[in-house]
Amino acid sequence: MCFAVKIIIDNSLIIVELSIKNNSLNSGMTSKKVDKKILVALIITNLKQELSQAINAANEAHAAAVDDQSVAETQYDTLAIEASYLAEGQSRRVQELQEALLNYQGLTLVEFDENKPIALSALVQLYADSKKQHWFFIGPAAGGFRCQLNDQHITVITPKSPMGLVLMGEYNGENIDIMLGNGKLTDYIASVY
Repeated sequence: MCFAVKIIIDNSLIIVELSIKNNSLNSGMTSKKVDKKILVALIITNLKQELSQAINAANEAHAAAVDDQSVAETQYDTLAIEASYLAEGQSRRVQELQEALLNYQGLTLVEFDENKPIALSALVQLYADSKKQHWFFIGPAAGGFRCQLNDQHITVITPKSPMGLVLMGEYNGENIDIMLGNGKLTDYIASVY
């Protein structure tokens, strides 16, 4: 089976052909395996877009903070102070995105089996998510990023997220309990690769 995935990088369209092999899940269902390299390329593309937007926002906030119109006219005029706080926050966001981008560019993709504990770069599927073809990718950053590849729904989580904390170090087939807000999710790990 062969699928095409569209990736847009810096306004250039790249079409990647992806060969798919069926992968059996413990639940008896079959799913198409996701190429982690393509997944990481999508995450990097998204991070680059976010970084570009953050740089523009930081530059605009900095310009507003030093603009002549921002000078306080009275002791109650806080426009300049607010603009400087915004510029500082936007600059921090740029740094965070730059670090995330470097982390993904240097990420070593590992293949997992039942003998390897879950770690960074693992694609994990819980039994309750197997019918929906939903997976969690454990990445160094970009938690919450969602995409769809080969009819598989993927959500990026980090090792520091509630789900990531529980999954890290566990093995395929193990039962897990996750506290999410006031609720508790009990499930088992159906597949890892």
